[in-house]
Amino acid sequence: MSSSSGGGKPQRSGGRRFLRRLFVWGLASFLLVAIVVGISVGVAASSLPEIEELKSSQNGQMIVVRARDGTELVSLGPSYGKWLTYNQIPQVMKDAMLSTEDKRFRSHIGIDPVGVARSLYVRLREGRFKQGGSTITQQLARTVFLNNDKTWSRKLREMVLAMALEWKFSKDQVLELYLNKVYFGGGAYGVDSASRKFFGHPGEELTLPEAAIIAGLVKAPSHYSPTADAEAAVGRAQVVLGLMQGNGVISASEAEAVNFKSVKFAAEKGQNSVRYFTDWALPQLDLLLPENSEPIEVWTTLDPAMQRAATDAVAKNAPKGTQGALVSLDRDGAVLALVGGTDYVTSNYNRAVNAVRQPGSAWKLFVYLAALEAGYTPDAKVKDEPVTIEGWSPRNSNGAFAGEIDVRTAFAFSKNTVAAQLGNEVGFSAVASMARRFGISTPISTVPSMVLGTNEVRLIDMTRAFAAVSARGSSVEPYGITKIVTTDGRTLYQHKSIQGQTLVPPYVAAGITDLLQTAVNIGSGRAAQIGRPVAGKTGTTTSNKDGWFLGFSSGVTTGVWMGRDDDKPVPGLQGGTAPSRAFAQYMAVATAKRPIEKFDTELKLPEWQLEPDDEAMRGNPGEYYYTDDQGNLVPGSSDRDPGPGEPPMEGPDDRMTAPDGQPAAANDEFLDQATGSRPPRQ
Repeated sequence: MSSSSGGGKPQRSGGRRFLRRLFVWGLASFLLVAIVVGISVGVAASSLPEIEELKSSQNGQMIVVRARDGTELVSLGPSYGKWLTYNQIPQVMKDAMLSTEDKRFRSHIGIDPVGVARSLYVRLREGRFKQGGSTITQQLARTVFLNNDKTWSRKLREMVLAMALEWKFSKDQVLELYLNKVYFGGGAYGVDSASRKFFGHPGEELTLPEAAIIAGLVKAPSHYSPTADAEAAVGRAQVVLGLMQGNGVISASEAEAVNFKSVKFAAEKGQNSVRYFTDWALPQLDLLLPENSEPIEVWTTLDPAMQRAATDAVAKNAPKGTQGALVSLDRDGAVLALVGGTDYVTSNYNRAVNAVRQPGSAWKLFVYLAALEAGYTPDAKVKDEPVTIEGWSPRNSNGAFAGEIDVRTAFAFSKNTVAAQLGNEVGFSAVASMARRFGISTPISTVPSMVLGTNEVRLIDMTRAFAAVSARGSSVEPYGITKIVTTDGRTLYQHKSIQGQTLVPPYVAAGITDLLQTAVNIGSGRAAQIGRPVAGKTGTTTSNKDGWFLGFSSGVTTGVWMGRDDDKPVPGLQGGTAPSRAFAQYMAVATAKRPIEKFDTELKLPEWQLEPDDEAMRGNPGEYYYTDDQGNLVPGSSDRDPGPGEPPMEGPDDRMTAPDGQPAAANDEFLDQATGSRPPRQ
């Protein structure tokens, strides 16, 4: 017996020693971890920025785009709104957030052991993190200093930073920082930004149902966003009200009295035709401010009233099943309106600046510019007759020929045969060069049919070309950004107006304006009339696949295109129908507040076009040339005696006698042969 009882005592003594050792080592380990954590928290707290610096720090670049009148068009990137102090934040907003995200906020030290234990238990049971244990302070640390990587190292750093935040700042300061920095979806950071985005008013004015909706967004901003799914947002907000009631911050009667149907959600900005403009203008920031990353406001040239008018004009006039685009420029190149399609939500493809389509007869602008520069005038005679050039035989739209007409009439009624003859005479390369001169950036072929608009172009380039005509032949550069400023008012960029280069002489600009005005007054563009002087040109392509109208009035130049994206024919689509009507509807609004301007169509021709007939051939007759019987150019004199009353003259025969008795430089037959109108005599 004695031996058995004596044998049990050492066992009990050994068990107690093991427990003591376990306790000592556990306590030592705990103290060691506590010391390490304490040192880490202390070091982290000492390195944390001051609260004023945290207030000004932002993640990502915020870009607010404004119209020319200062109204906000769209806000891109993160939006932080106005900073609200703790006392400025409505109590219902603070109660809703604490009840939803961290009901033990006032009692923990930055981490919540109960929440952590619950999260670990769910992790072991489900095999994945399903229930978050993060406190508001941890979320603040993650938002400001870390990322959302689901790793143990990130979680440990988050805990240390959370405790450091609680060490350095008061609970009220932590909650103020959190409510001004937490992400609520749609680019909105902070309660003021969220309030303005979702409800259209400042954060100080939040009501109980609105606060419940915003507090519910933190869990899943994209899923519960009112702009994405209002029903889901309200459903989540009802859960928040239940949590607030359970936390004792509202009563059951207050929760039941909430009427979510009375909440008015703000209309989402930016998902309309304005985005076609911003999609074109904002990429230019990389060139204007390549190194900038701070929040900025971009002031643009867009006129909201004109943009609405342009959107409406395209939507109401585009034939069913087609797309439409419109570009409108002020006299200095400022883009007043830009519409890239009938509906941005269904198709954000920007047809105003990216699509390349055949312009049809609108291309004749460059043909006639080249002809006017070569010496033609609007009153010059041309022949509308069958013509074949390098095996190509153009025909007029009505299949008829008018015979001898003037240039003005040929342009007004878009005579294809005359355009072909003019292009052939001045040279197709000269027409291509003129198009390049006026801003056409797409490839240009110089085959004869190019005079009828077979080369593909962009609407914005064609509009730019017509704007240069409106500017009396000076180049115009489209631009959309007038200035860029920081949120505190510093100007980072200011657009400077540049004097345009002279593209054609003034008399050429006056001549083409004469033709363009006639095309609207009596020609194919009559549907574009708006009760004041308008100059413009229609364009229609084969099988009515494209319809164009481009023109200007009172300093505003506008181009309209309509057609199908798949390039299929559109029955009845012509430049003189839907596009002209859309142009007129828009321009009536765009020019309403502008003075009526008459066009400068007076031809102030250069001396070489103004020499009187009796002075044209003054000089040494020995320098004149004539053609012999074989059609060769021959210098020389004539031995023919002058007729009665005729002054002495030189020339081989009567074919070289000018009506006024002066020797002619070349006879009609020679001129016909030189211009290709008549083959040489055999």
